[in-house]
Amino acid sequence: MPGGEATGRPIALTMGEPAGIGPDITLAAWLQRETLGLPPFYYLADPVALRERAELLRLDCPIETVTPTGAADAFGRALPVVPLAGRVSGGPRQLDSRNAPSVVEAIARAVGDVRSGAAAAVVTNPINKKALYDAGFQHPGHTEFLGTLSAAWTGTPGKPVMMLVGPELKAVPVTIHIPLHEVAGALSERLIVETGRIVAADLRRRFRIAAPRLGIAGLNPHAGEGGTMGTEEETIIRPAIAALEAEGIVAIGPLPADTMFHRAGRARYDAALCMYHDQALIPAKTLAFAETVNVTLGLAFVRTSPDHGTALDIAGTGKADPSSLAAALRLAAELAANDRAQ
Repeated sequence: MPGGEATGRPIALTMGEPAGIGPDITLAAWLQRETLGLPPFYYLADPVALRERAELLRLDCPIETVTPTGAADAFGRALPVVPLAGRVSGGPRQLDSRNAPSVVEAIARAVGDVRSGAAAAVVTNPINKKALYDAGFQHPGHTEFLGTLSAAWTGTPGKPVMMLVGPELKAVPVTIHIPLHEVAGALSERLIVETGRIVAADLRRRFRIAAPRLGIAGLNPHAGEGGTMGTEEETIIRPAIAALEAEGIVAIGPLPADTMFHRAGRARYDAALCMYHDQALIPAKTLAFAETVNVTLGLAFVRTSPDHGTALDIAGTGKADPSSLAAALRLAAELAANDRAQ
């Protein structure tokens, strides 16, 4: 299996929102582990709640309580679960902010396990931000919290960058979870250059692309049409491209966003830098919704995640598809092996 052979260490999979489909897809993924070609992983969760979910879903899934160092040995015979300190309240579709400490604990412990050498990488199940906010969570989301943990590890503040990785497209939003009307004001030459540097560095180190090419999207229709449909391409994006090229990074653009994602357009670059959230995520999810993985770049450790949310409406029904989680686990093992080889 890729993770075990490449690193000798399992993947740490976080619980995510326990009322969502995280437990469902984790159980399904382990049961289909051979068909899906999964590396060994363990689940940081409440084993009692997980057994209850398995019973609800009528899944004959053996569950074994382990430590991280015992997970790889157990993986072939049972789903290894590393217990959290607290119990989980409620069942599927029943959000409970009292579970927030356990959700956060799973993330922090997964990172700690990678740092100690017990795990190869972190894969995170989806979280429900409102449930965390209601409990006093101070970070905007998963990515920012992971950035804080990475900075504590290295002692150096960093910038975590979101990349959607699918079989046909790698796409990065330069601005992420902000209203569309704020995008133009949030863009800057510095932000694009900083993002481009991080993307190029991780493409080289973890994706083993020796000379990565970045396709830089324009913000406006037709990439501004020479300034007649907006000036951001001329005043912000072109100077950023020039700065990246001056550092030896291949940067192509500004490219019109309506023509850069078809097959021939994608052949020109290894990753697309997009100016806002939907400009990146719509093509990524349209091309391969079930196989696309959310990867956080710029961290001291490898982190991937399914590209979907908690799907509360189908939690506990047996309708959840583990494909994106399986892709996240496989990619995490691959990136961790590449990172270790460096």
